[in-house]
Amino acid sequence: MYKSITLDYDFTPFLQADYSGTPHSCIKHQTTELTDIHERYGGMPKSFNQHNTGIHQLWWGPEDVDYDELGKKLGIEVVSVSTIMQEPGNMIPLHRDMFYQITSKYPDDTRIKVRANIYLEDWKLGHFLQYGNTVSTHWNKGEGHMWDSAVEHTSANSGMEDKYTLQVSGFLLES
Repeated sequence: MYKSITLDYDFTPFLQADYSGTPHSCIKHQTTELTDIHERYGGMPKSFNQHNTGIHQLWWGPEDVDYDELGKKLGIEVVSVSTIMQEPGNMIPLHRDMFYQITSKYPDDTRIKVRANIYLEDWKLGHFLQYGNTVSTHWNKGEGHMWDSAVEHTSANSGMEDKYTLQVSGFLLES
């Protein structure tokens, strides 16, 4: 499941947040959970490491952001909200979302799990996201993508400025 989305929302709190905490690498779980992807390419390349796969991720609870409003605008029952700041020179290798938090909270729920990935600023040179054979660039603030666990994607910041995205995850309300 994939669809292009647009979210009309005040992104100011996300952009003004303090992302100065130590980055963590996004590949830690990929090396054990997504081996089927890596096996197609002979394994996870050793050139992906803690220094070039760093992200600064903040988690936003229902006391911080209105889950109901986001859910109505996106057509999902919101379970988690996070933002990611990706510094120049970092990438997220090819992966698909595994919805760890949703599956942990609702292990027996069979509804379709989705993630909305929304750009918090207009596109800047060197910022991109690729899903399938499509490369996303030249976006406007509030545009983005929604997909389920079948959509493989990758992201990179080869530009000169930080890249900010909002991730809203939950259960799809429409079919």
